[in-house]
Amino acid sequence: MVKAIISWSLKNKWIVITMYTMMIIYGIYSVINTPVDAIPDLSENQVIIYTEWMGRNPQIIEDQVTYPLTSNLQGIPKVKNIRASSMFGMSFVFVIFEDAVDIYWARARVLERLNYATRLLPQNVTPTLGPDGTGLGHVYWYTLHAPGYDLGELRALQDWYIRFALQTVEGVSEVASYGGYQKQYQVVVDPLKLRYYNIGLMEVVNTIKANNNEVGGRKFELSDIGYIIKSTGYIKNIHEIENIPLRTVNATPITVKDIGSVQMGGELRLGIIDENGEGEKVGGIVIMRYGENAKEVIDRVKTKLDDVKNGLPEGVSIKPAYDRSDLIEATIKTLSEAVTEEIIVVAVILFLFLFHVRSALIVVITIPVSVLFAFILMNWFGITSNIMSLAGVALAVGDLVDAGIVMVENAMKSIGGETETT
Repeated sequence: MVKAIISWSLKNKWIVITMYTMMIIYGIYSVINTPVDAIPDLSENQVIIYTEWMGRNPQIIEDQVTYPLTSNLQGIPKVKNIRASSMFGMSFVFVIFEDAVDIYWARARVLERLNYATRLLPQNVTPTLGPDGTGLGHVYWYTLHAPGYDLGELRALQDWYIRFALQTVEGVSEVASYGGYQKQYQVVVDPLKLRYYNIGLMEVVNTIKANNNEVGGRKFELSDIGYIIKSTGYIKNIHEIENIPLRTVNATPITVKDIGSVQMGGELRLGIIDENGEGEKVGGIVIMRYGENAKEVIDRVKTKLDDVKNGLPEGVSIKPAYDRSDLIEATIKTLSEAVTEEIIVVAVILFLFLFHVRSALIVVITIPVSVLFAFILMNWFGITSNIMSLAGVALAVGDLVDAGIVMVENAMKSIGGETETT
């Protein structure tokens, strides 16, 4: 079989050269289009369901949220396992699918079941799906540096400007904010005054909610001109909350400031973010979608950040805290250097021992073509260019060189022996 292939190749060398050229072109195309990452993604094929019910202890969350969800998610096709975790105010359910299942097909199946399971949960409790990314999808972290700004202002800038801008980048699944304070209007009631005025706590809550609302009217025509009537009721400052009337006692309105105080504060935090021991920071984490090219996503994020910086307040700057592209570039550089060094060493050694340039070129040309063929197969089977796959290619090149040297040396000996006999 091998002898027949060699004989056919010698007789049809132009066909072989054409096939070689086509494989090189396709190999270069595969190198360009193969997703690049630093490390292989070995995370499970999972869909995360997140449910928030603040103020409830883990046992209530487990009984009224986590258990109804997990019990009704049973029976979804191609599911390997369902895991859950309950904590203060939050519930997480992890639906683990088989590795060959398409992630978006899996998310659609989970959503179908959630439409029914949501009816079994407490009122106003709505589960949501987590981002369509993996545990290794955190490709870029950044922090905000702004001397003179408080953490609440920076967190508002991150949540309402930078995060929305980065979520429009192609390949980005989610931008998670961390650090700082999420601003809140906090009403601190005095229980003694509530009892004195005979006002319930839920009455205070419902009244404040009802007064923070926009009410639509109708179209009013006057002198052949149409006017749209509406009532503007959104709360804009602390004083508007303080003056909300709760009820009237003897023609005297009882307002919020009569039963407590209103202040601007931050949401309860379970931790802080510190950078290099320099103090607390505010920033964000860019999460990549399934199957995206990490290097291209990071490059697009950096380009978007350059545009975002133009709209930041004076004195605010964005500093990268973690950039996976540095590791990706180092990985690619390592493979390039290894292949280049192997080509040079092999060429020199073969020329010194064989004193035959054409024989050395046979092995030298085989090395890059074999690497390109490896990228073709990686592209076919959906394997990313990461530190593990590229290291395997570099090691395989060494074995390929050994085999090439042995074959060329034996061929030279056979040709030399036939020449001497002749």
